[in-house]
Amino acid sequence: MTQIEDAKKGIITEEMEFIAEYESISAETLRRNVAKGYTVIFRNIRHDWVKPVAVGRGVRVKVNANIGTSRDIVNVEEEIEKARTAVKYGADTIMDLSTGSDLDEIRRKVMRSVDVPVGTVPIYQAAEEQLKKGVAIIEMSEDDMWNAVERHFKDGVDYTTIHVGVTREVVEKMKRRKRVVGMVSRGGTFLAAWILHWERENPFYKDYDYLLELAKEYDVVLSLGDGMRPGGLPDAGDELQMSELYILGRLVRRAREFGVQTMVEGPGHVPIDQIPMHIKMAKVATDNAPFYVLGPLVTDIFPGYDHIAGAIGGAIAALNGADFLCYVTPAEHLGLPTREHVRLGVIATKLAAHAVNLTRFEEDYKRDYTMSLARGSLDWEKQFELAADRERFEEIRKNRATSTEACSMCGDLCAIRLINELR
Repeated sequence: MTQIEDAKKGIITEEMEFIAEYESISAETLRRNVAKGYTVIFRNIRHDWVKPVAVGRGVRVKVNANIGTSRDIVNVEEEIEKARTAVKYGADTIMDLSTGSDLDEIRRKVMRSVDVPVGTVPIYQAAEEQLKKGVAIIEMSEDDMWNAVERHFKDGVDYTTIHVGVTREVVEKMKRRKRVVGMVSRGGTFLAAWILHWERENPFYKDYDYLLELAKEYDVVLSLGDGMRPGGLPDAGDELQMSELYILGRLVRRAREFGVQTMVEGPGHVPIDQIPMHIKMAKVATDNAPFYVLGPLVTDIFPGYDHIAGAIGGAIAALNGADFLCYVTPAEHLGLPTREHVRLGVIATKLAAHAVNLTRFEEDYKRDYTMSLARGSLDWEKQFELAADRERFEEIRKNRATSTEACSMCGDLCAIRLINELR
C-alpha cells in the first residue's frame, strides 16, 4: 500500500516514524496530514536506501536543488559533485533534469551518489530520445511518453514532475492569449507543441487514471507541473496560469481518492506584493496540497543574482504557506550552473526556508538564539560551529583578521566588547 492508503487506515508507517522523530513532531499528527493529502512522503518503494522526506503541513519548509547535464555540456562526474554539494549545504532533495548523454545511466548514478530523495521530469527523456533518432520532439508517440515515465518509476525516483494540466483546452486559450514571455516550462512546452501538432489531448490528462496506477505501484509522489507558469513578472496570475491551476486542483482530489500522493508546482516570476495572494489561491484551488515553488523571482533585471531574487520570493512564499522551495542559482537565465553556483543557490534558498522554519520550530529558533549568545560574548569558536556555511565563515575571518578579539570592522571600537567591559 502507499503512504496515503496506510495513513487513511490509521497505520503509522516506518517512514512516518522516522520523519516524526526527525521533525520533532507527533507521528499521529503526521499520519493525519498524510491521510488528508496535506503532507506527502518522498520514498519510492524501490529507493530503499534513501532517507524519507516529508513536504507539506506541519513539517519544515524543504529545499530542492536541480542538477543535470544539457545537450551542450555533458560532464556526469561534475553533475554528481553538484548533487553532493547541494546535499552538503542543505538541500533536502535533488532533481535530475539531465537532457544530454545516457540519461538512464546518469539518473541511476545520481540516485546512488546521495542519500536524499530524487525527482525527475520523464518527458525530458522522451524528448531527448526523439532527438537522438533525428526525429522532431512533436513526433514522439504516446507510448514514448509512457515508457519514459515507467522507466523512471522502476528506477526508484521518489517524485516526478508531470505536466498534466497542459490540456488541449488550455493550449487553445494560449493561442488567443498573448503573453510577454510565452512558455518557459520545457516539459509543458513539449506537450503544448505536441497537442498543437496532433490536435489531440495531452496523454497524461486523457489517461490520468493510468498515470495514477503507475504511481500507486511504486508509491511515487506526483508533482503536478506548472507548464503555464509565468516566465516574467507581466504574465503572473494570468488566465493561462489560473486555468491550469484549477485543473490541477481537480486532479489532486482524484489522486487522493485513488491512493496516490500529489503535490502542486507553482509560479516562477511573481511581483513581491502578489506572492501571498498566489500562495493562498493555490492552497484553496488544490485543497491544501503541498505547494512547490520555483523562487518565486521578484524581479527580472538582476541576471547573475537570481538566487537572491528567488530567496526573497521564497521566504515570502513559505511564510504564506508554500511548503517546498526549488532553488534558483546565479546562472538562471544565463547558462548551466557550476558547482559554486549550486552552492550559492542552495545556501540562499536554505536561508529563506530557515527564516520561516525558525518561527515555527523551537529547535530551529534555539540555534539562532545560541548564535546570538555566542555573538554577545564574542565566542568565535561557537559562532563557527553554528554557522550554516562554515567554509565561508572561516574564509572571511582569515582574510580579514584582526589582532583584537573583535572583528576587523570595528576592532577596538567594537560595541559588544566595550559594553561587556563596562558591565
